[in-house]
Amino acid sequence: MNRLCRSSACVLIVTVALVVLPLSACSSNSLADPGAPIVDTTTPPSESAGGADMATIYLAGGCFWGVEKYMASVRGVSAAEAGYANGTTESPTYRDVSSGRSGYTETVRVDYDPEVAPLPFLLELFYEAIDPTSLNRQGNDAGTQYRSGIYYTDPADAAVIDRSIDELQMRYDKPVVIEVGPLTSYTPAEEYHQDYLDKNPGGYCHISLSLFKKAAEAVPDPSHFATP
Repeated sequence: MNRLCRSSACVLIVTVALVVLPLSACSSNSLADPGAPIVDTTTPPSESAGGADMATIYLAGGCFWGVEKYMASVRGVSAAEAGYANGTTESPTYRDVSSGRSGYTETVRVDYDPEVAPLPFLLELFYEAIDPTSLNRQGNDAGTQYRSGIYYTDPADAAVIDRSIDELQMRYDKPVVIEVGPLTSYTPAEEYHQDYLDKNPGGYCHISLSLFKKAAEAVPDPSHFATP
């Protein structure tokens, strides 16, 4: 009887193992390749940001080391990731982007809670960290890979961004040259670029330290929640 029970237990263990292994393989195979380009023009922001109450916007403003840390400092931003957006090649690397021939711009993916940090509020903070009239240049960095841009995945964001740009233009005599449009391609940057200024506190950044503090303390006003 004991021998039979032990045999039955063996069969049960093998059966469970055979069921679990395919499930694990399935989960592993479903993970996206972090080096592959992500085309995200139709996925709703709530899904792309990984939460039902979250949204995503992609901001390019010169060297992404500073923009990433700056946006990550804002209350209501759940994640900021350095990456490459809206280029013409597949699987771009930093070397490809730096060549200026890939069409990509250094960009930061910003996942945020619109109930805490609405898009108009985030855009206002973004404008403070860049020169919106500088074409293909921010700080010491020059080239098309450093152009300024705002890229969206939710078509409803287009009207919000356009209104924000119109209001921004009223403050300048020179043309505002921030590129605006849907996200057509995006690839996360290499790991060593992620949280770069936290890993390298003395690293170069075109954004002043005082602005990081200001971003961390910023609070939206009621007008930022208004529907255009």
